[in-house]
Amino acid sequence: MPDMSDPTPAAFPSYTSGTSTTPMLGDTIGANLERTVATFPEREVLVSCSQGLRYTYREFNDAVDEVARGLLGIGIDAGDRVGIWAPNCAEWMLVQYATAKIGSVLVNINPAYRTHELAYVVRQSGLRLLVAAESFKTSDYRAMVGEVSGDCPGLERTIFLDTPDWAELLSAGREVTGDVLVERMASFSADDPINIQYTSGTTGFPKGATLSHHNILNNAFFVGELCRYTEEDRIGVPVPFYHCFGMVMGNLAATSHGSCVVIPAPAFDPVATLEAVAKERCTSLYGVPTMFIAELAAPGFESYDLSSLRTGIMAGAPCPVEVMKRVVNDMGMREVTICYGMTETSPVSTQTRADDDLDRRVSTVGRVHPHVEIKIVDPGSGLTVPRGTAGELCTRGYSVMLGYWEEPDRTAEAIDPAGWMHTGDLATMDSEGYLNIVGRIKDMVIRGGENIYPREIEEFLFTHPDVADVSVVGVPDLRFGEELCAWVKVHPGKTLSADDLRAYCRGRLAHYKVPRYVRFVDEFPMTITGKIQKFRMREVSVDEFGLQAAAESRSA
Repeated sequence: MPDMSDPTPAAFPSYTSGTSTTPMLGDTIGANLERTVATFPEREVLVSCSQGLRYTYREFNDAVDEVARGLLGIGIDAGDRVGIWAPNCAEWMLVQYATAKIGSVLVNINPAYRTHELAYVVRQSGLRLLVAAESFKTSDYRAMVGEVSGDCPGLERTIFLDTPDWAELLSAGREVTGDVLVERMASFSADDPINIQYTSGTTGFPKGATLSHHNILNNAFFVGELCRYTEEDRIGVPVPFYHCFGMVMGNLAATSHGSCVVIPAPAFDPVATLEAVAKERCTSLYGVPTMFIAELAAPGFESYDLSSLRTGIMAGAPCPVEVMKRVVNDMGMREVTICYGMTETSPVSTQTRADDDLDRRVSTVGRVHPHVEIKIVDPGSGLTVPRGTAGELCTRGYSVMLGYWEEPDRTAEAIDPAGWMHTGDLATMDSEGYLNIVGRIKDMVIRGGENIYPREIEEFLFTHPDVADVSVVGVPDLRFGEELCAWVKVHPGKTLSADDLRAYCRGRLAHYKVPRYVRFVDEFPMTITGKIQKFRMREVSVDEFGLQAAAESRSA
């Protein structure tokens, strides 16, 4: 075997595959749950702190079966689409596993959606049944469903949680015997579609990534394996269930290992999260970087007993190095892992390992997942680039989605004839197979012919002692084509000027990497999953800094 530490990496392509002595699972999700129930019937599987609910595996499986029989009782068939539109709650998880047991396709609906987006998802997925909260925060779900239902003739019924609707669903299953459910469970394959998740659309409508039992159950299982989960683990899940981070990496990773899911609150709240970790003795905690930043900055952070924590996952966005170090040192998450992936790949393709040294765990997104292949290609030619060279990250294997729901053309744009999913992310691979994400192809800034990766600038600016968080985008410029604009949050009580920040950069960064524009903000525009909406940042920056002429020139 060639020596991959050879200082001339051009001889070695940016390709690696995840060998493993642990075989993949061939189960459906329902069968896998029942196997775990048989092994750990009296261990807790779910704690919903805000609802005051607790379930052992036996109790949870009984409740799932009750919902599953109810769905059968109202005529839901295998392959029918059933939507869930609600914040994190016990019922969300019950519906997730009940639909899996009867072979219907769960359609995750973003709790932040409004009528236009809701109507699109209902129609595009062919939704027959919607299970929804009545309201959440500023969203009146009942009113919105009423507003769009006339334009969605395929939607036959909506069941609102915490209303008589839910009791009616359960009562509909009383005449459905357990044998009927067993027969249904035996009638479909692990390769059948089980879940549609709509990816965030920055242009046009979102696409429905369609995932099978095999996709998401195995991805969850191997996420849990690399976190070293056992029946002793309790996973704090403040990330939304509607996203892969919650329902796959959280719920399914737990139930495939006999672990417990702890829901701190219906939506992310840093104090509720810290309280849940302390009270429920969580051993693992999930979040995107902004969530961990908020927890570390919470009033009285030092007073919470977080000594039970050993691991967790940070994913969804690049993590500033200093934040990761505080998570390890101040929260005690010594085995915390970084995951990288996308909805279309179930979602995780790479993950750091618990025994990786701190430098690996704070500066990379880890190595390829078991049973998955990755490569980095030149976006123009499609050829694999040498190690150490930036290019587009592609992934192939069991985790790649079945396709975008009823959109074969868009599927073909994302998955090439050889089965490689093209992520749109720019990455480099080092001699040992560790990946570093350097940006998005569409986020890469080209200033006067120089390629600039915003993440490099963000990591540097984050080392300024007064900077709490930062995000960098490219904005149009008549002379150079693009310039850098930094959005900066400063620590409470600190003051910082644009000139101060630029002075900090000079002599440390090449001149073309020093942001020309600096905007101080209290918050970034975010998706519900905590991802920064850079397209929105560009729009605001163009307006604020009077760059419309340059933008129009570029589009002409």
